Amino acid sequence: MTGTPEDEVLHRFESGVSWITLNRPEAMNAVTWDQRERVIALLAEASADPDVRAVVITATGKGFCAGADLRGAPAAPAPAERVVGDVARMIRLGAQRLITAVLDCEKPVIAAVNGTAAGIGAHLALACDLVIAAEPARFIEVFVRRGLVPDGGGAYLLPRLVGPQKAKELMFFGDAVPAAEAERLGLVNKVVPAEALEETAREWAERLAQGPTRALALTKQLVNASLDGDRATALAAEATAQELNMTTADANEGVASFVERRTPKYLGR
Repeated sequence: MTGTPEDEVLHRFESGVSWITLNRPEAMNAVTWDQRERVIALLAEASADPDVRAVVITATGKGFCAGADLRGAPAAPAPAERVVGDVARMIRLGAQRLITAVLDCEKPVIAAVNGTAAGIGAHLALACDLVIAAEPARFIEVFVRRGLVPDGGGAYLLPRLVGPQKAKELMFFGDAVPAAEAERLGLVNKVVPAEALEETAREWAERLAQGPTRALALTKQLVNASLDGDRATALAAEATAQELNMTTADANEGVASFVERRTPKYLGR
């Protein structure tokens, strides 16, 4: 039986942190249309709400996200005849929107990966700004096992993290990458025992939530954009970001606290 979107994506707000939790453990959190739309909406809300200072995406059970829910009922009746453009439109409006929502979120997003992250589930984690993995976690580019091309921005994300040759190896073979190996490759920032995952994510998220939120947002934009542009474009964007950031209260507080030799108190504004 399928639950409501609120049941299948839990949400809570604590200490400036928006916690988004996939909650279909019986399906290894294979993501449905309703779940995807709710996650996208919660990320948009996080961007717009000045009280949200950081986001954590995690999951219940043994799996982080086993990919798209291929076994679930379709959101709408299938067309009588598929025409050219149908699949591209489905990918563009579906998996790509989910990954883009993470990349474009104006708050830092942490993935707390509790278990298997496969297919779009792996890309959901890798799109996050920081990735903390429990020791049992593993990452699988599962598409080749189904005779499919990677979607959800995988061929964009993976080469930027591990380089083109390693990305091809992972995508061509579809082998599971254990958490420790994922950390060595640069897919993961930190690996912790399973029982320490939530606490570690909380510590990182609350530390970010106490930081200069607008400066972090601009930094995220600069780093993401730098991978696609040339040096002149990157330097121009950096100068613009500095100009914008210097209008914030947090930037003034940061400078004042340095001059006055005290700990800054950032408000996210």
